[in-house]
Amino acid sequence: MSRKNVITSKPAVSPLMRKLAAYIAAAPRQKLPAPVVECTKHHILDTIAAMVSGTRLPPGKIAISYASSQGGTPEALVVGSRCVTTVLNAAVANAMCAHADETDDSHAPSLTHPGCGIVSAALAMAERGRRDGTAFLRAVTLGYDVSSRLTISLGGAAFRSLGHLTHCFGPTFGAAAASAALAGLNSHQVRHVLSYTAQQTGGLSTYPRDIDHIEKAWDFGGMAARNGVAAATMVAAGCTAVEDAFSGERNFFVAFDESRRTGKKPEPEILVRGLGEDYEILRTNIKRWSVGSPIQAPLDSLLELIREHGVTAGDVEKCVIRVSVSGGNTVNNRDMPDICMQQMCAVMLLDGIVTFESAHDELRMRDAKVLAMRRRIELIGDEELERLMPERHGIAEITLKDGRRFRHHTKAVRGTAQNPMTRAEVDEKCYHLMAPVLGKTRARKLCDTVWKIERVKDVRALRPLLQA
Repeated sequence: MSRKNVITSKPAVSPLMRKLAAYIAAAPRQKLPAPVVECTKHHILDTIAAMVSGTRLPPGKIAISYASSQGGTPEALVVGSRCVTTVLNAAVANAMCAHADETDDSHAPSLTHPGCGIVSAALAMAERGRRDGTAFLRAVTLGYDVSSRLTISLGGAAFRSLGHLTHCFGPTFGAAAASAALAGLNSHQVRHVLSYTAQQTGGLSTYPRDIDHIEKAWDFGGMAARNGVAAATMVAAGCTAVEDAFSGERNFFVAFDESRRTGKKPEPEILVRGLGEDYEILRTNIKRWSVGSPIQAPLDSLLELIREHGVTAGDVEKCVIRVSVSGGNTVNNRDMPDICMQQMCAVMLLDGIVTFESAHDELRMRDAKVLAMRRRIELIGDEELERLMPERHGIAEITLKDGRRFRHHTKAVRGTAQNPMTRAEVDEKCYHLMAPVLGKTRARKLCDTVWKIERVKDVRALRPLLQA
């Protein structure tokens, strides 16, 4: 090697990188405001419930089978099984279970599903390191902050419109930050973790073509969890890396600068803006219904019309559903019930409610009564509602056989940051998701344990509650 190719000077580190790395390293020791602690518990329990319920769906079953076949050092549990495997395998399987369905949380401004990748990575790392519940909770909060800011800094919706998978970009960094914090890495090591993370970031928005939802479970959850855990554990094992992947020649933000096509330049400073004062987990949504996001608002509207006017399926002559154009395209007459607008609206009108079971009942997609109701439902992608994105508005317009017409516009879906669910509502949702898998006693105890997660001295204490 010639002398001119050897770098002898100490690499420069930007103030932004120093601030971000120091914040990540200190996160497990930093107290959080009480409302943030409470909100984080909501999202931990919601994601664990998504994992547990997802173990019985095809993506979860395959993920568990795959992880169980890999062997390896017993470091963390694969939820819904007796398999204790490497932290990497457990994180991947649990994340895929968490997004095996449309049950997990979402962060609208960053166009991500943060919980499936971040909580799964943090849970596995906390088990591996025998960390306590408080450290686990603080790492999850940290992950949501880094994840959301990262995707927004790249341009959010404009970045996604070019085909980039925002659902992986942000959560990969969120999982890495949470994993690095739980590994006890110092700020210098965290900088290296972020460099390994930057090298692994990618993903394409081709996921709507995945008719089985299996690759999608990997795209949204498994890939982020794997990449984040890998980055943190490699550095913890002694691997070194570039000091600052966010600045200098050919850095991360240069590589993903799409301003020529979007007119919007990356804003790296967003990564550290408001850290420690403004918490993104407070802006993250929990789904009331276990269905695709564009279907949430119409179901809220239909339920209101049913309750207010006593509407029954037999009364309905026609039902028009309006959502954003992009939302309508995503859920229009899909082959899976929980991501099919017409199916879920028909079920709501027929049953007066939508449950986890009815949202996954594929046999009912061929039921004569459901099919007859679906023929009365028209889905319209509305340009005005598209302009309101990332807010997911939905309008239901019902014409009855006697000529009466009713309309309801849901502007803030129940469970969103603008209309959050209460602790009791989250508890009820999660208990009912987990009880069929874990049994009523263990599901109740698991809910109660998460609400008191600060009292858990070793996260491995959750294993008996999470095993199948």
